[in-house]
Amino acid sequence: MSMKRPVATVLAAALCLLTAACGSSPDDKASDSTTEAAASNSGYPVTLDNCGEKQTFEKAPSRVVVMNGASVAEVSTLLALGLQDKIVSNQQSYGMSEVAGRAAAIKSLPTGNVKVNEAYDIPREAMLGLRPDLALSVTTYGFDRKNGFATREQLKQVGANNYVSPQGCDDDPSKMTVADSYRLLRDMGKIFNVSDRAEKLIAASEKNIAAVSEKVKGVKPPKVMVLFSNMSMGSNDFSSVFAHGIVNDILAKAGASNAFGDAAKTTFADLSKEKVAATDVDALVVIGYNDPNPAAYAKKLLEEFPQWPAAKNNTYVTLSDSMYLGPSNDLAVEKIANMLHPDAL
Repeated sequence: MSMKRPVATVLAAALCLLTAACGSSPDDKASDSTTEAAASNSGYPVTLDNCGEKQTFEKAPSRVVVMNGASVAEVSTLLALGLQDKIVSNQQSYGMSEVAGRAAAIKSLPTGNVKVNEAYDIPREAMLGLRPDLALSVTTYGFDRKNGFATREQLKQVGANNYVSPQGCDDDPSKMTVADSYRLLRDMGKIFNVSDRAEKLIAASEKNIAAVSEKVKGVKPPKVMVLFSNMSMGSNDFSSVFAHGIVNDILAKAGASNAFGDAAKTTFADLSKEKVAATDVDALVVIGYNDPNPAAYAKKLLEEFPQWPAAKNNTYVTLSDSMYLGPSNDLAVEKIANMLHPDAL
């Protein structure tokens, strides 16, 4: 996703992709339980049950297509596992990352010279023309015929497996937790026969998070506002504010709570300026999505709402890919905890 594209438009597409309103396939039921077939000495065949469909891998995929879906979880997971050479087309990018070198590594990946559709994603003919043996999608939306995408059955007919990321089967990221990031890592580890790498990454993340959580145990959790910078996805002034999802799990592990956790039942809340002004916000977490200066947006908010404790104490942090599904949630936990509880850490 190019930095030059209208960011608000992209995030509007993201919200669409992550809600059932975009027309997910009702026949795709989420079981997502992972099982391995009797493995040969090479580790194959491997079978995953993904969104109610069994995907059997006789060998490691070598032509992987990563659909956009306004995510970087899938491409970042492949990079973390050292699988970048398997990617023939990647459409994901946040333009920044908490992990040194990751943004540049993503930018250098091949795109397959795909002409994307209005949702900045890969239409059916372009997908089939890439000759993938594995297509990764954030939700079932990416395999929906009526949205102009190649279906799972069409991919199967050309010999391509497919995979929908955790919580994507029901198109409901409001239920997402850090455990889903680990599940994505484990599934990719099994598919590519690099489970040892996946388990090492998971163990390191769990250890880092546990150490932080132990240090902030028992503290009064400050109320934190989490939102994308310079985004408009609804009718109100603040429509990119997180109410539920993985951000709440990250906040809890960092000794914090979501100031707007009761403002909506969905992942995002669509809030008026009056509602935001009337809420005590102790700190800001601003997520930069192809925004070159999310800190400027954070400072603008603090100036706009001087009554917030966050404004009085200038308490904010800017994050990007570590704050959502992906292999680096422990970095978000650590950075938020350092902002809120520096004496404890």
